[in-house]
Amino acid sequence: MSSILAVGDQFIPAEQFREVLDARAFTLPGSKAEQHEAQQLMERGGAGAVPAPPELLSAIGDAEVLCVHFAPVSADVFAAGPRLKLVAVARTGLENVDIDAATERGIGVVPVFGRNASAVAELQIGLMLAEARNIARADASVKSGQWRKEFPGARIEIGGRTVGMLGFGHVGRRFAEKLSGFRPRLLAYDPYVADDVLVDAGVERAGNAEQIFSESDFVVVQLRHSAETNRMIGAKQLELMKPEAYFINVSRSRVVDTDALYDALENGRISGAGLDVFDSEPLPADSPWRSLDNVTFTTHFGGDTVDTNRTSVRLVADAVEEFLATGRCATAANAAELGWV
Repeated sequence: MSSILAVGDQFIPAEQFREVLDARAFTLPGSKAEQHEAQQLMERGGAGAVPAPPELLSAIGDAEVLCVHFAPVSADVFAAGPRLKLVAVARTGLENVDIDAATERGIGVVPVFGRNASAVAELQIGLMLAEARNIARADASVKSGQWRKEFPGARIEIGGRTVGMLGFGHVGRRFAEKLSGFRPRLLAYDPYVADDVLVDAGVERAGNAEQIFSESDFVVVQLRHSAETNRMIGAKQLELMKPEAYFINVSRSRVVDTDALYDALENGRISGAGLDVFDSEPLPADSPWRSLDNVTFTTHFGGDTVDTNRTSVRLVADAVEEFLATGRCATAANAAELGWV
């Protein structure tokens, strides 16, 4: 039987891996904020941007399967685990794993897909309502002894309005499903999605990204950050938005020219924004963003729910089970290079 090591963190602790895997498991030390900051460093600089935890290097031993969430898995980890054959990651992004080094050693690296789609979709809806109905601003006024009745931006409902989505992957599908009860017009731009997927979800296909910006009352960003999407949303697109429209981003800040978005919000060019992601996290105490009255902020926790974590470890267990039964994982990021597909 293969030796399995699971490395938990403050988001998905070791106990949750043990619920679904017969594995040695431990939780990395450190706070949630520290571990999320390390992950942000790896998103920008790769797995080598954060040193391999000494607890992981000493524990890996003869493990053949390594299960992680945010733990850095660099070439140092592979060197310390000579029998390693599979790294299963409890998230879709693999920035914390050196895939090239893994491939050189014949080690498969498998992500899980759609694990936090429901949580992210629900936060998107929450930010839409918070902005258009001024929920957070009213709450802040009451708690500060005020009784505010005047607010920036358009007071609009979701029903009957156009909600435009940039990207229509796992999050988009759950979002459309959950939002359909409000009875909006759903519009999406994603050239990689088949027509029948959109039709089944009750979503119209937009001919281009500009149509999303010009026709939508809510523009919702559901894009992965890549070379193709890097800063793809700028002043040109934001200028197409209606003055009463809202901009929602729970994906990645680097798909947006954030200076252009700040200008559009500061000048009241658009009604407002709901933002969960930022170029610099946490936002500096003196960040000008903190002074904007027409933005609802959350602290990059779109996918952080108990239910997401349970789904994540279950999907990891499914991948491990496939590997133990067949010696391969068809959805591994380096499956083709390893001859697994």
